[in-house]
Amino acid sequence: MTQTSRLDAVYRSALLSKYFIKGWGKPDNIKRLFDFKKRMTSRETCSQLVPPDYPVSIDKVEEHSSYRILEGHMVSPFVQYLPEVVPKESHKAWFQVLLPRHWTTEPLRPLCIHLAGTGDHYFWRRRTLTCRPLLKECGIASIILENPFYGLRKPKDQVRSNLHCVSDIFVMGGCLVLESLALLHWCEREGFGPLGITGISMGGHMASLAGANWPKPLGIIPCLSWTTASCVFTQGVMSGAIPWDLLQSQYFSDHVFREEIEQMIHSPERNAAFSAGQQFARNYPASMVNYKNLSAEIERSTSSELGVVRPNSLELSSRQMEALNFMR
Repeated sequence: MTQTSRLDAVYRSALLSKYFIKGWGKPDNIKRLFDFKKRMTSRETCSQLVPPDYPVSIDKVEEHSSYRILEGHMVSPFVQYLPEVVPKESHKAWFQVLLPRHWTTEPLRPLCIHLAGTGDHYFWRRRTLTCRPLLKECGIASIILENPFYGLRKPKDQVRSNLHCVSDIFVMGGCLVLESLALLHWCEREGFGPLGITGISMGGHMASLAGANWPKPLGIIPCLSWTTASCVFTQGVMSGAIPWDLLQSQYFSDHVFREEIEQMIHSPERNAAFSAGQQFARNYPASMVNYKNLSAEIERSTSSELGVVRPNSLELSSRQMEALNFMR
């Protein structure tokens, strides 16, 4: 079980609002989401869901002394596939683009997409704390994308960041993945690059999902993130904000959850590769010794089979680092 910070627990207990007050969500919607998930968990199929010329509109340009802010929107590509599961307020995706008045990095025009962490509504926090310093210190432009269910996209009856249904998490993730792909296409059309995508906490997780489905080179920088958020809701500080009795009651009262939806769930935690990744992380940096030994053994074996002269240690180290960076 994860260790919960006492400060986090006290802070969370002071907030009386609950998540998932309407339960799991409509069973039919959940089935649609899980069925569509099959297309989104393959880079080959997911990258085809958003065409390179997907329409993106710039509504306003705001000039400042050292930078410009573009405000824009688009219809979420996710709405084209599952309009019935997305709240009407979230159909449009709103974003801001922070650009320098004069590029100091020509011919490169680096840009990074910033996805929101839990509770990060609107644009000002990311713009002030991350994007403006990034532009000033490194010359990197930014796109700040508003989350579905947040800020300008928040349903009228939703309180703060408290999603009504468990299924809303899947809707949020699906929207952000396809919206990020649409923005990356727009960046290429506008001549920006190299490109990256980042986020903090939940934003980092969403950035990883979106970046993994982009078929071209892309910097992915998840901060304070992990491969799953399940432990936060089931064991961490958020567990006290979940109406477990309601979720249990709905699950056992509707046979669709047990007989149909449960059969559609394939947890990666049962996968050997997932367990290997966990073990690697727990034992880091000692696990790097095994990694280097295995890498060298594979290199020797491959070279022997192909009749290739084995590279020197410096070249091998470079290849190892390249592979490690790709895995990251």
